[in-house]
Amino acid sequence: QVQLVESGGGLVQAGGSLRLSCAASGRTSSRYPMGWFRQGPGKEREFVAATNWNGSSTKYADSVKGRFTISRDIAKNTVYLQMNSLKPEDTAVYYCAADGGLLAAPVPGRVDYWGQGIQVTVSS
Repeated sequence: QVQLVESGGGLVQAGGSLRLSCAASGRTSSRYPMGWFRQGPGKEREFVAATNWNGSSTKYADSVKGRFTISRDIAKNTVYLQMNSLKPEDTAVYYCAADGGLLAAPVPGRVDYWGQGIQVTVSS
């Protein structure tokens, strides 16, 4: 089992920045690719970003490329999502995810482990 706990969400004005954190625990948690999905109001859950076990490989949704950066601290078993130049359309509940196939096939229905979700609201 892998447990994921998110932190760092909140309210920010358009153009601002936030950093989300996801702390993982569990016997095999350090081996999993980890990443982030989000679900906006009335929308389906969508992929945002993912990284492999040591942070050397990353993947981003087109909508966040150049604005968001995913990173991983192996010692702390924590993944971060630095979000810059935020837009109102980034408003969503952000979910941390861990799954062996997350980089190859970042599909919500295939994710093994989810965090509880954290709200990010970007005001215009």
